[in-house]
Amino acid sequence: MFFNSLDFALFLPVVFLLYWFIGRRQLYVQNLFLVLASYFFYACWDWRFLSLIFLSTLVDFTAGLALSKQDEKWKRRTLLWCSIVCNVGILGFFKYYNFFVQTFTEVFTLFGLRFHLATLKLILPVGISFYTFQTLSYTIDIYRKQLKPTQDFIAFAGFVSFFPQLVAGPIERATNLLPQFLADRTFNYAKAVDGMRQILWGLFKKVVVADNCAEVVNLTFSHPGDYSGSTLLLGAVFFAFQIYGDFSGYSDIAIGTARLFGFELKQNFSFPYFSRDIAEFWRRWHISLSTWFRDYLYIPLGGSRGSTLNRVRNVFIIFIVSGFWHGANWTFLAWGGLHALCFLPLLLRHKNRVHLDVVAKGGAFPSPKEALQMLLTFGIATLAWVFFRAESVHHALAYLFGIFQRSLFSIPSLSPLHVWVGVVVMIIVEWTHRDQEHGLQLNHARIGKPLRWFVYILLLFSIAFFMGDANPFIYFQF
Repeated sequence: MFFNSLDFALFLPVVFLLYWFIGRRQLYVQNLFLVLASYFFYACWDWRFLSLIFLSTLVDFTAGLALSKQDEKWKRRTLLWCSIVCNVGILGFFKYYNFFVQTFTEVFTLFGLRFHLATLKLILPVGISFYTFQTLSYTIDIYRKQLKPTQDFIAFAGFVSFFPQLVAGPIERATNLLPQFLADRTFNYAKAVDGMRQILWGLFKKVVVADNCAEVVNLTFSHPGDYSGSTLLLGAVFFAFQIYGDFSGYSDIAIGTARLFGFELKQNFSFPYFSRDIAEFWRRWHISLSTWFRDYLYIPLGGSRGSTLNRVRNVFIIFIVSGFWHGANWTFLAWGGLHALCFLPLLLRHKNRVHLDVVAKGGAFPSPKEALQMLLTFGIATLAWVFFRAESVHHALAYLFGIFQRSLFSIPSLSPLHVWVGVVVMIIVEWTHRDQEHGLQLNHARIGKPLRWFVYILLLFSIAFFMGDANPFIYFQF
């Protein structure tokens, strides 16, 4: 069931009404209903993989309770590793088994040895990377004694399977989301209205921006040899906007939907294309994943402390692992490695935490220096996205070589006006709200009711106009 489908348009209001009118003032009933609704939501994709969600839930719930009863260090560590091995083992089997088998076979072939291991026709369970990291954070926080385990299995199951963010995040921490399942919730009209605005903006970014950009992107990446350098560059730029509109659009819909049910999820995107360097970009892009790796991998490795060699090692580990998290393909490793190379100079010169505030704060326009910094950062991110989108490293290199030729300075052969309009509208709206949590967090003092409703109707009309078959979200494959 996709957020941009008719099925979800019917599912959401039914669940919303039942949740508030049947389960009001009864926390256990509300939580149980959310678990059942979430499992149904996931089952609409493939009911067989509900067993994996339940297994992860059961393992970490049990591990959490066991950790709270143990004081001996080796026993606590054993319980933690049981949780890690079980969760990462399931993730690794479904996501990386074929990759490792193929790589292992190719290495032996290079040495003239014939070695064959059979690959499996595995279906990657939707959302497995997201809910696996979510349950792992619960066990790790208990192990670190930063969180007390819950004895409410239904509340914990709700935390793991909460349908708005189940299949593509944000990756929530138990310290934020679990207490909300354990506390009474009452309907808040103002938050619900803001949630509807965020859903509307997320749908606009997905349907009007991302899906229309995809038309050009699919053409240029399918046949890069048929197009000029300028057209290929345009395809790369449109992919940058496609993946942003697609993934941040999903996050907006997820956060807005959660708000309808009385939950507050963490912001997952903070207008990353307005960043002035790569370090700022990663503080604003897929925040829930980057902070997860920071807290559970980068800092335990030593972070930016220690010798220069250790700092370089930690940077490459964090970005390579982040790339590998996205998929079992060398292209993702190359994408992570490129970002590591761009991030490293900032870290070594202690410039990685220079831009902590929003760009051009209090002003309408950036300074010439800020504009140049944003353009350069966007350019780096866009070229790196080529590896993310390409089917292989060879495909990515061929695409990049195709860009940097004489025809780069020609007029692009693909430049549909409606795609540009959607992108420009998104940029303008988000620039004017770059200090807010989302693009439609309107200031009522500055924007009157008639104008607000005009904006809403215009967005709804554009979404309805471009809505066709429900196109899957890109991050469903991760």
